[in-house]
Amino acid sequence: MQRAVSKKCLKTNEAEEEGEEEHLNSGLLHCAHLVLPWLTSLELASISLSCKSLNATSKSITLRRILDASRSLEKIPIPFHNPIDDRPYAFFLYTPTAIIPNCHFKRQYWGSISNTQSGHIESESMNLVDDWVGGVFGCDCENCGEFESQCPCSSVDGLEDVASECGPRCSCGLECDNRVTQRGISVRLKIMRDEKKGWGLYADELIQEGAFVCEYAGELLTTGEARRRQKIYDARAKGGRFASSLLVVREHLPSGNACLRMNIDATWIGNVARFINHSCDGGNLVTRLNGNGRHWVIN
Repeated sequence: MQRAVSKKCLKTNEAEEEGEEEHLNSGLLHCAHLVLPWLTSLELASISLSCKSLNATSKSITLRRILDASRSLEKIPIPFHNPIDDRPYAFFLYTPTAIIPNCHFKRQYWGSISNTQSGHIESESMNLVDDWVGGVFGCDCENCGEFESQCPCSSVDGLEDVASECGPRCSCGLECDNRVTQRGISVRLKIMRDEKKGWGLYADELIQEGAFVCEYAGELLTTGEARRRQKIYDARAKGGRFASSLLVVREHLPSGNACLRMNIDATWIGNVARFINHSCDGGNLVTRLNGNGRHWVIN
């Protein structure tokens, strides 16, 4: 009788221990799904070696990161594809538009099962349109595309190579024909790895000539800060495994006495434009300075 009672107690204790272990595992996985999407690729790879549960969670996060480099910040997912080696994706912080540097922003939520956390970068934006168009602080057009020649926001006097779009002080909404770049990426793209060039941006559909592809997004720097960073990047590049994405744009003003200069650094924070490989002959893409930043269009 005592043996029977002892066996029953033993089974009860084992069941309780299994229940507690299952509860702990459930809590661990719940925390992992909340914390792991904040990790870098190296941190995620390291923690995946700790136990089977975290390994499985890390793999699922990696698969979701491969499916969309934009963290759902663009209307259309932009996947990674690597037929060359075992690197699943390139890690960087994503912003769909140019931003002012924010020293507090060092991590971004990416690869979660749910989209309860936003990957949007909270940073002050910079309005470039109204500063360029002298005396113009917004149009009263309902749809500027119908009267493009009359809309004061459609061009910048003396700067034929510079495009200008309607800004926040204009009466028209986001559906205005003169806000094409502000609606974000609307063509299908993919990021593929090439054996010689590394990661590169490819069209994933037929894109019409002259169509807007994407803005060159990143941190808007002062000239002094751009030069400081370039020295750091040049030193790191000597090792042969580092390439920066610091873009400098110069546009001479009509007076001829000044030059409009923009420094956009997408090395750590940027969008898919950072994967557009450079070409000596210009390739099939041309760049155009726009009132809201630096944009790429099909030539």
